[in-house]
Amino acid sequence: MHHLVASPTSGDHVVLRPGSPKALRIGASRFKDLSTAVECPAWLVEAGRNLWGLNLAQVPLSGTVLVREPQPYGWIRATHEVNLGCNYDCEHCYLATKQFSGMELDDRMRMLQILQDAGVLWFQITGGEPLVDRYFREVYTKAWDLGMIISILSNGSRLHDQRILELLDARKPQTITISVYGASETTYNALTRTRGAWNTFIKGIQAAREAGLCLRASLIVTKHNAHELDEMRGLAERWFESYDEYPIMGPTIYGGPESMFSQSYEHLRSRKPFTGCNAGTTFFHVDPHGHASLCKIGRDPYVDILTEGVEGLKRLNQIADVELQRAGACTGCGIQASCGVCPPQVKLYRQSKAPLATYCQHGKDREEVVRWLL
Repeated sequence: MHHLVASPTSGDHVVLRPGSPKALRIGASRFKDLSTAVECPAWLVEAGRNLWGLNLAQVPLSGTVLVREPQPYGWIRATHEVNLGCNYDCEHCYLATKQFSGMELDDRMRMLQILQDAGVLWFQITGGEPLVDRYFREVYTKAWDLGMIISILSNGSRLHDQRILELLDARKPQTITISVYGASETTYNALTRTRGAWNTFIKGIQAAREAGLCLRASLIVTKHNAHELDEMRGLAERWFESYDEYPIMGPTIYGGPESMFSQSYEHLRSRKPFTGCNAGTTFFHVDPHGHASLCKIGRDPYVDILTEGVEGLKRLNQIADVELQRAGACTGCGIQASCGVCPPQVKLYRQSKAPLATYCQHGKDREEVVRWLL
C-alpha cells in the first residue's frame, strides 16, 4: 500500500500524501527520476520528513510511492455518484426520487480504470448517500489503489460503521464533507424525514473525529431549519475543519420544482457571477450508470464511457462548447456578464417553470417568488 502519489497535473508534477493537504511540486526531471529510482531519492527523503513526518531514508520506492503514468487527455478531476439512493428523504434534495440503481461491480471497476487512463487525480465520491451503497468499499478501495486522491460527500450517518472506519483509516481520504441539516434532534429529524437520523449523524461525526479524519461541513439552509442557523454555525465551528453555507434550493436534476419549495425566502441571495468553468475540459461527472457529463447539473448530452472508453471523453469538449453558451431567453441579455447562474442550471429552472426572480437578475418581483414558494 503506497504512502505517496506522484503524478502529472495541469502541466506540472506533484507528490501528494493521501489524507494530507500538503503537496510537493516537482519538476519534470525529478518526476522522470522517480520512474527509474530504486530507493527514495534524497530530495524526497527530506520532503517526506519535513512535510509529512515520514522516514523514507533507504526505503524502496516501489510500494512507497505510486508513480502515475502521464496521460495525453488533460483530465484532472472527476466526480462520481455511486448511486442516487439515500437513507434520508429530504424535501429539498435535488435528486428527487432517490432510486438505488447503477452498474454491477465489474463495470464499476472498469469505469475506474478508464478514469485513471484519462488522468483523473482528484476524485470525489458522492450520491445519494455513498456510504450506504452496496459497493462503496470496493469502489473506494479500487480508486485509492489506482492513486486517486479521494474526497467524499456524505450525510455522515454511516461513519460509525466499523468496516467503513477501518477502510478510511487504512486508506485516508483527503476530506469528508458532511451535510448538516439542523442543530437539534427535532429539526434534523424533521428535515430529513427520517426517524433517528440525528442520533446516527452525531454517532458518525464522533467516530470520524476520533479516527482523525478530516471533516468539513456543508450547512444546508432551508425554511425548515433556518431558525437554527446560528446554532448550526456554532456546531460546525466546534466539530469541523471548515464549513460553507448553501441557502439556495434549485430544481431537481429532472427539472422538477419540488425541491425548491423548501427555500427559505429570507436566505434567497444573489450568486457570484458565472464566468465560465472547466466542466468538459479538465473536469467531468460520472453518474451511477457510467454516463459521463459536464457536471452534476449539466447531465445531458452524455458519453457512455463503458461503451466509448477513454477516447469518448473527448466529446465532452464539444458538448461544453454548446452547453455552456447562453441561449434561448438569455440571448441578448444586457447583464449576462454579472449573471450568477450557469447555462445548464438555467435550463433546469426553465423546465421547472420557476419564477424568473428565483434565478435571474431581471426578475424583480420577489412577491411572486414568495407566493410561488408558499
